Amino acid sequence: MELKSFLDTAVRAAKAAGKLQRERLWSDITIEFKGEINLVTEVDRACEELIVGMLREQYPDHDILAEENDYASLHSNYKWVIDPLDGTTNYAHGFPWFAVSIALEIDGEVQLGVICHPMLDELFTVVKGAGAFLNGRPIHVSQRQPLKNSLLATGFPYDIATDPENNFGHFRNMHLAARGIRRAGAAALDLAYVAAGRLDGFWEAKLKPWDVAAGSLLVMEAGGTVTGYAGEGYSIYNHRIVASNGAIHDEMLGVLQGRG
Repeated sequence: MELKSFLDTAVRAAKAAGKLQRERLWSDITIEFKGEINLVTEVDRACEELIVGMLREQYPDHDILAEENDYASLHSNYKWVIDPLDGTTNYAHGFPWFAVSIALEIDGEVQLGVICHPMLDELFTVVKGAGAFLNGRPIHVSQRQPLKNSLLATGFPYDIATDPENNFGHFRNMHLAARGIRRAGAAALDLAYVAAGRLDGFWEAKLKPWDVAAGSLLVMEAGGTVTGYAGEGYSIYNHRIVASNGAIHDEMLGVLQGRG
């Protein structure tokens, strides 16, 4: 019952932030730079303030890990992991592909998550051990295989121009091995779409916990597989992720390891 109460609060917060994002899209907004091409908008900050405020109202003693601000540790067993607006670059350009992602980590393990895709009115929810859902209906990963018949997604880091770990080589190799690859610019939605069977696999490096916390649990609860690049057990604090329907996972790892 406790997890349901936590999930209900996360759903309300995600929907409220999603509503704000819809209302402000295509309006004049302030855009700032966290890096050369790493943007943050006033909507990112407003959504985080809204979400954190709603969570803190209900759970003032819980810890918060979020993208836009540092929150002092309360040394709680409960930690909310929040991306208030995943797909900021898309949002800043008026490209309608972005999401809200909220997850709850209890004793170091992600137990529930919510991803709100406001422009399509889609709400992905998950509780560990209870399955994955889209707008209240169960979802499952695809059964598509082999890799050459699969549609994948990926992304590229913000320091793409300066760090050799820029994913270009993997992108080329995976493109040659798969049916196609999409790079839409919101890792949370990529993972949600793997969980829903719309994509068959996803990989990316240099992600943050808030990018993947809710989405990785969605994939696993939808019957998929999530690991690091070497096939090791996955933690949201591992910056390399491979998520798939399971059927193509070994092939994806092979490509990433140069065996494909």
